Amino acid sequence: MDTRFEQVYTHPENEIFRVVFFPDRIYHARQLNASRSSRYRYYVAEVRGSADCNVIKGDIFLGGTRLCGMLRVEYVPTRLVEQARQFGRPLGPRTKAWVRLNADGPAATVTLHWDDALGAYAVEIWETLEPPSGSTHDYRVLPLMGRDAPITRMPGFRFDDIKSVDVAFREDDLLHPTGQHRATPQSDNAYLRSHQEPRDPTPSSPDNTIADGNYRLDFRRGFYIPDAAQIVPVTYANPMTDDDNPDRRPDNVIEMRWLFQRELGSDVVFFHEVTVPPGAVEGTHRHIGSEELYYIVSGTGIAYMQDGDDPATDRYPLVERPLFGLNPVKCRELPVNRGSVIFTKSGGVHGIRNPDTEQPLKFVAFLYHAT
Repeated sequence: MDTRFEQVYTHPENEIFRVVFFPDRIYHARQLNASRSSRYRYYVAEVRGSADCNVIKGDIFLGGTRLCGMLRVEYVPTRLVEQARQFGRPLGPRTKAWVRLNADGPAATVTLHWDDALGAYAVEIWETLEPPSGSTHDYRVLPLMGRDAPITRMPGFRFDDIKSVDVAFREDDLLHPTGQHRATPQSDNAYLRSHQEPRDPTPSSPDNTIADGNYRLDFRRGFYIPDAAQIVPVTYANPMTDDDNPDRRPDNVIEMRWLFQRELGSDVVFFHEVTVPPGAVEGTHRHIGSEELYYIVSGTGIAYMQDGDDPATDRYPLVERPLFGLNPVKCRELPVNRGSVIFTKSGGVHGIRNPDTEQPLKFVAFLYHAT
């Protein structure tokens, strides 16, 4: 274990930069399962988060000697609570998690236990539960170990070459406190989450939308794209426009180069580059529960923002715009060019048009869930 991190972490000048590091409970071994005994120490090498779950990768030390690798899964059951509520039942002290190492690696189902100190469900998967020869586990930690215990192991799970971890959650098989079997355990498998892949050049082809069915925690540490223009785009015909929208026409097609999607952590959904050809338009639409930012990188155009969303835009022309799936709204016409930024919060409205007859309008966008 490299102790230099603690020396850096505790320097007074780093107090205001604590956001750079993961919370103190990790690096100082607080609130983890074996930390109730001073004989155990956690060395955390990687932390990945997505929506309501964290996956923590590291090593377990016993008596100052490395015991094995460890993977910890933590889950705040916001979505699963809503699923169970439909059946009039609470979640209870345990939930289940399906865990897969790498896209084509081993998978298993483990039991997560509610942790009051953490305010979430958690489980630690160790590569081995056997103590070193001539040693024993601490009596305060040993009862936590076993098949469905807070500390467990899964045959074939090795943590030295993790590229990604896929997880999905569901209710425990047994009702609490009666112990009866649940007939319809509910799941949280990244409900309706999908990503885009350029499988079919046909604009708006459904083959380009790939259902995920789980949360992905990407453990790759860095990404370098020498030229985003070399990424094959996905094309969309008449995006965000209803059938009666006057902007709809056969050649109203825009391109999106999906740079990052499942690779992103937290609540970020995507980061992509959009090309709006001359004369094309992305329909005006409303964001509910998500926020999106456009940064114009080339070309000129007209962005639409709902009247009143940004009071500073009151001096720009006021027009009525069709709103995708809803009634028309009053919008401000905002001139945009390289360096312009459009930031739309939940409940806000935006759209964009390229009135130029020769040059495309390009911008990069990232979207994330607001809650």
